[in-house]
Amino acid sequence: MIMLKMFMSIGIMVIACVSFGVGGNTVARGGVDMQPSEIPLKNLKITVVYDNYLYKEGLKTGWGFSCVIEGAGKTILFDTGGDAPTLLYNMEKLGIHPENIDTIVLSHIHGDHVGGLFGFLRENSNVTVHLLKSFDKRFKEDVRSLGAKVVEIHEPAEICKGIYTIGEMGFWIKEQSLIVNTDKGLIVITGCAHPGIVNIVAKAKELLGKDVLLVMGGFHLMGKSRNEIGKIIDDFRKLGVRYVGASHCSGDTARKMFEDEYKEYFINVGVGRVIKGDDLEN
Repeated sequence: MIMLKMFMSIGIMVIACVSFGVGGNTVARGGVDMQPSEIPLKNLKITVVYDNYLYKEGLKTGWGFSCVIEGAGKTILFDTGGDAPTLLYNMEKLGIHPENIDTIVLSHIHGDHVGGLFGFLRENSNVTVHLLKSFDKRFKEDVRSLGAKVVEIHEPAEICKGIYTIGEMGFWIKEQSLIVNTDKGLIVITGCAHPGIVNIVAKAKELLGKDVLLVMGGFHLMGKSRNEIGKIIDDFRKLGVRYVGASHCSGDTARKMFEDEYKEYFINVGVGRVIKGDDLEN
């Protein structure tokens, strides 16, 4: 598992260096001339399979979030929404078969993000589930009992080539987000962004040292004032976020404000939305 650490390189101490390592390979930031693995943006495909916003007619909505990421060698299901019947129905309608999923990443333990997991595992348990170390012990045992492999996440880690977990963030509610490291910039995918959406984006940029191409998922901005949302939009601009796809718990006000600000660079995320590399190359 990849850790944040400090290390010595040829007698020169590098301070506050962020490291990623998988299978014994280490990739370090902080002045060391090494780069994390990345994937071609043109190969990427992200399909939203669970959301409370509808994008494509004929699909079902529910409170929660889930998307499928393809093009990184492994097919990843990020979160599982609030219930398995809705998740599996939408996947079938979108032509995504459970047996084709290799890896599941759970952002946090709330029911609207893990509710579909056990129903999914009854369809395909030949997967690796990346969940937070802080998850309830019984929950982990239940996942293993269905035959899935469990990987506990605390520090930033490489899930597969070009796909990273940001690691466990937050205090009262702990959460992980995904970073897709493409050759055109970073894509940050959040479940609910309980640790703060700006904090998550800033950490992703710090960890991999690249521009942020897209931030999508739940931003946890429901109930926030227009002034608070406006400040977050300003922070996104300062962080250089190019595209925004606010969904799930972002709230209607935030979605509209991001759309007004980002215009053609706002992506309407909802159930059935498919985001391909070509959509992000303007």
